[in-house]
Amino acid sequence: MQMDWSKTSTLTSQLSSNLFPTTNSSLLSINTTQFTTMNSSFTLFIFTFVIFLQCLNPTGAATCHPDDEAGLLAFKAGITRDPSGILSSWKKGTACCSWNGVTCLTTDRVSALSVAGQADVAGSFLSGTLSPSLAKLKHLDGIYFTDLKNITGSFPQFLFQLPNLKYVYIENNRLSGPLPANIGALSQLEAFSLEGNRFTGPIPSSISNLTRLTQLKLGNNLLTGTIPLGVANLKLMSYLNLGGNRLTGTIPDIFKSMPELRSLTLSRNGFSGNLPPSIASLAPILRFLELGHNKLSGTIPNFLSNFKALDTLDLSKNRFSGVIPKSFANLTKIFNLDLSHNLLTDPFPVLNVKGIESLDLSYNKFHLNTIPKWVTSSPIIFSLKLAKCGIKMSLDDWKPAQTFYYDFIDLSENEITGSPARFLNQTEYLVEFKAAGNKLRFDMGKLTFAKTLTTLDISRNLVFGKVPAMVAGLKTLNVSHNHLCGKLPVTKFPASAFVGNDCLCGSPLSPCKA
Repeated sequence: MQMDWSKTSTLTSQLSSNLFPTTNSSLLSINTTQFTTMNSSFTLFIFTFVIFLQCLNPTGAATCHPDDEAGLLAFKAGITRDPSGILSSWKKGTACCSWNGVTCLTTDRVSALSVAGQADVAGSFLSGTLSPSLAKLKHLDGIYFTDLKNITGSFPQFLFQLPNLKYVYIENNRLSGPLPANIGALSQLEAFSLEGNRFTGPIPSSISNLTRLTQLKLGNNLLTGTIPLGVANLKLMSYLNLGGNRLTGTIPDIFKSMPELRSLTLSRNGFSGNLPPSIASLAPILRFLELGHNKLSGTIPNFLSNFKALDTLDLSKNRFSGVIPKSFANLTKIFNLDLSHNLLTDPFPVLNVKGIESLDLSYNKFHLNTIPKWVTSSPIIFSLKLAKCGIKMSLDDWKPAQTFYYDFIDLSENEITGSPARFLNQTEYLVEFKAAGNKLRFDMGKLTFAKTLTTLDISRNLVFGKVPAMVAGLKTLNVSHNHLCGKLPVTKFPASAFVGNDCLCGSPLSPCKA
């Protein structure tokens, strides 16, 4: 399970501010998206630290404060299904500070409530509603309800009755309906996330009153309308995610007032127009700029080359045109670059990167001729997508610095010759290999590939030989329109995966002749 560093950092800040009130908590907090490659031992430290505090808490052996117990048990009563027993330790008359997900700091009152499922583990979820009786937990300053999947209902009104509340993460559930117009009354909040729910309607203009926010995450909902101009008042913002909604209009020119912004995600909406000039003011510290899957247009502005700290740039599936600025060579720290599905033209600049992890330039108007050397030399690349990039080379001449870590490769719709066999035989973690619509010529019967491979598409090439039995373990296969021959192995794939070959036979094609 991937750790959301935003929640970890918030909890770190919360703990430090409670335990060390004279210490500047900003020195102890960690920005969420800055350190995506952080060692997992830090995660273990955080949760071990919380457990350690609970053990030290002298009230752990005592019964709950009556209000806290009543509120927590009412929450449990609102849960109709708990198949993995997340709340099994919540029993009346026992010390609630020792209950799973409950934290008490320095007093006998509950200060944080963390109930989480595991996104990749079946059954680790809850069904039910959020009880309004949680309003009884007056000392609560952090709520973390994440990946519970089947929690339904409208916006939790009890949040307005918790005067000490600073951190709210109610993520990946099924809450729905509009966000309340008076959401700005939660002015004490420092981190607010409702991402991954089903909230509808506009973002209330009163959100401009949440001036203490450092994180606002409303992504992956069904929100409509435009971004309120009042968002410019959120001057402490370091992490803003409104992606995956149905927002429209132009991106407002509001970013000069957000000098601390390190991550901006507005992807998968319906935004149109050019990039607002004020984004240029974010150059000193912005690390993540994700604007893909919109209707943005114009040329890619030169000011993006000033983002010396930029780690991830996603402008994919927009309507950007023209030439990429040569000054992109200044993006020396970029690890993830996605410019696919635009109208960009040659020449593509040489990037002075020490190592790129993920690159997608597919479906533009590039004529790269070869896979760039600055890509081939990367020791850490795991995803390479250069479909329809005008590549005219032999795979036998492609000698990447490493093949071990490759997960995804898409070289479709080029004029590539040779064989991928050497490459496929050397990869250990490859998940997808796509090279449809090229001039590859090799004996498929001699092909081997990693056990991790799930997708293989080498359709519309010059591949010959037999289809090996090991393809039965794939999830997706397309070898159509080649020169393959012989009896097909037993697979679950449709006839369309094999049509257009010289003499293949057997299910799902015609029976082989005796």
